[in-house]
Amino acid sequence: MINHSRRGLFTRKQPSQQQRLPWIKDENTFTDHCLRCNACVNACQTKVIVKGDGGFPVVDFHHGEGECSFCYQCADVCPEPLFEPQQQQPWTQTATINSSCIALNNIECRSCGDQCETQAITFSLQVAKVAQPVINKADCSGCGACISGCPVAAIEMITP
Repeated sequence: MINHSRRGLFTRKQPSQQQRLPWIKDENTFTDHCLRCNACVNACQTKVIVKGDGGFPVVDFHHGEGECSFCYQCADVCPEPLFEPQQQQPWTQTATINSSCIALNNIECRSCGDQCETQAITFSLQVAKVAQPVINKADCSGCGACISGCPVAAIEMITP
């Protein structure tokens, strides 16, 4: 078993900063049983799964096409029982926008909304301001398309 608090001490990374693959059962099962064989990395349709800390696969929305298509190929090729069935929700993460968003700083930008296929990001018109982004958490799939489209890296995924 990996001691995440000790590992974080040396890498300065917290486990929450590592975006795990969709449908992973839980963190301990993943780190205890993942072979780091890269089968999921090679199978990823959109190339957002990359080799992360310690050789474990992670999702990085700044690589490949910048979003998860939820194709389930990562789970299909995995030789270990790390994944939940495809019928379950892939993850509970949703997008959040921080204060560095240029629209929140009164500069016109709608890049995130343009990338959002589920239209979870809309823009609320404001008096004497540019339209402000609003995320409907119920519609957000956590696919990450908005992250790669943001010119100032103001969007991140959070798990409630």
